[in-house]
Amino acid sequence: MDHFPEGCISKILSLTSPKDAARSSAVSHIFMSAAESDNVWETFVPSDYQQAISGSRSLMVFPSKKQLYFSLCDSPILLDGGKLSLSLDKETGGKCLMVAARNLGIMWGGTPAYWEWLSHSDARFSEVAKLKRISWLDIRGKIGTRMLSKRTSYCAYLVFKLEDGFYGLINVKAVVRFADTESDHEVKKRAKVVHFSEQGSRARPPLIRSDGWMELKMGNFFNDTGEDGDVEARLMQIRQNWKHGLIVQGIEFRPE
Repeated sequence: MDHFPEGCISKILSLTSPKDAARSSAVSHIFMSAAESDNVWETFVPSDYQQAISGSRSLMVFPSKKQLYFSLCDSPILLDGGKLSLSLDKETGGKCLMVAARNLGIMWGGTPAYWEWLSHSDARFSEVAKLKRISWLDIRGKIGTRMLSKRTSYCAYLVFKLEDGFYGLINVKAVVRFADTESDHEVKKRAKVVHFSEQGSRARPPLIRSDGWMELKMGNFFNDTGEDGDVEARLMQIRQNWKHGLIVQGIEFRPE
């Protein structure tokens, strides 16, 4: 294909994936030049990225769309007054959105005897929620499907840490629903048991993320055209046993 004009190669690469475009640089010099083109990487960043950047706390200026793309993959930007973060999935370019703990529906979250709000050096948000002691755990996070990448399979994850000496946090239930079309009663029937830790069970523990936090998969869904209203991820355990030591950074909605 080296006899093709560079513009034609750029057009072809723009129809592939970020991963394929990056790999093509090793084919030849003309492929390397085409793979660096703004015309290619413009198709991989979200079409509304300029609006997202303008709503972030920091002004992002990059000499190329490729540098912008990888910055959005590696360095999430804060939106909505610092209560939402946006990054991109490096392989697909799909939007990853994390709802900060302050924007979650945490039962008794405003009661100091049960939950404490504090800063955390490893968190991307200004505040995290720390569970002091509670028996009824119920955490919900919502995101508008219009904000997510279209025609994309997503997973929802609780992003958290466990303090030394935590207790009562082993088996909980989680479910994901389209809030406008499914009631709480309907989805409770399909809520699945997930595991905060392997303590007392043979279940696979949550994964450790590259940022040092842990993530617990709550469920998955398919975002079609972004016209399904809000999608809600919910974590719950209503057994009357005391729980302590959970630190919640947020709930992330990420391409599967």
